[in-house]
Amino acid sequence: MSEATIGVAMSGGVDSSTAAGLLARGGRRVIGLTMQLWDQRRLPQLSRPAASGRCCSLDDVHDARRVAGQLGIPYYVVNFERQFEEQVVRPFVLEYLEGRTPIPCTLCNSFLKFEHFLDLAGSVGAGQIATGHYARIRRDASGRLALLRAADRAKDQSYFLFGLTQEQLARTLFPLGDLSKEEVRRLAGEMGLAVADKGESYEICFVPDGDYAAFLEAYLEQEPVAALPAGGEIVSSRGQKLGHHRGVHRFTVGQRRGLGIAAGAPLYVIATDPRSARVTVGGEQELYSSRLVAERVNWISVAPLRSPARAEVKIRNRHQAAPAALIPIPDCGAVEVRFDEPQRAVTPGQAAVFYDGDLVLGGGWIAGLPASV
Repeated sequence: MSEATIGVAMSGGVDSSTAAGLLARGGRRVIGLTMQLWDQRRLPQLSRPAASGRCCSLDDVHDARRVAGQLGIPYYVVNFERQFEEQVVRPFVLEYLEGRTPIPCTLCNSFLKFEHFLDLAGSVGAGQIATGHYARIRRDASGRLALLRAADRAKDQSYFLFGLTQEQLARTLFPLGDLSKEEVRRLAGEMGLAVADKGESYEICFVPDGDYAAFLEAYLEQEPVAALPAGGEIVSSRGQKLGHHRGVHRFTVGQRRGLGIAAGAPLYVIATDPRSARVTVGGEQELYSSRLVAERVNWISVAPLRSPARAEVKIRNRHQAAPAALIPIPDCGAVEVRFDEPQRAVTPGQAAVFYDGDLVLGGGWIAGLPASV
């Protein structure tokens, strides 16, 4: 295995293609690797023509192969469908059935695009890997590696990377971290890459049209790993019965549409409880919470917290990081987050990621039901 050889995760998009191109143009020995993660034909009842907002399709593999050919680098496609289903899809399904709203992209990054991908790259002689993520890695004065936000805040993907380890950072390159999206497209055009004008991918790759409920129902019909939730009551925060629903998996905190309730003022989902099959709704002011508990915290750039500290905390990728106090909970790897100002739609199953300016301190998974203001 050679440190001089870099295995680039090529998804067929402009970002990973440009990352590979920049490294190859800089004289590095590059090997292109695509992980085949999900068969879009797996659930026939959901099959439809590939949409421009989805990734990991056969067309994307074709695009990655074309770019590798243009760059003159070796290229391999490796089937990781079994691992993807076990470590990403099935946990996604089970989390939804427990009334949480999971982030499969974070699981995919932690367990596949870095843990397994590093092993894959090593098997073909690559000592390092590179991806098209918008994030940066720096070494601090103590020698510890630090994960930083991307220079382009609008494209920053550090929120999805909080689960990485020091060992993984040590073998990882983010060639796009200091670039804007506009610069990446310009560079792709200068290199003549076939995907220079290719559109973005936004949707979860295995959920057509973002319809989570339809995916869960189709998956459980084929793989009955758990029972599909039964219908139940929709109630107000005071317990007043307002209507019925067809399963708590159809709802997430902050949701307004699809409630089927006529009311004088807008109502939002403020909690779901799979055990009682209840969906609780209320006014927008009831969506705000002043604290949360983050469990399974990973401290990526600093040593684990031993005493209270200050940070900015993101509770969704597009959330504006909010100032808060971090209070470690002894002996359980969890942290209580107390916001200076209440935050909207704190959602169990999402990630809470801690920042100090551009520095990603760490992050964990939002647990339980947040305390309302």
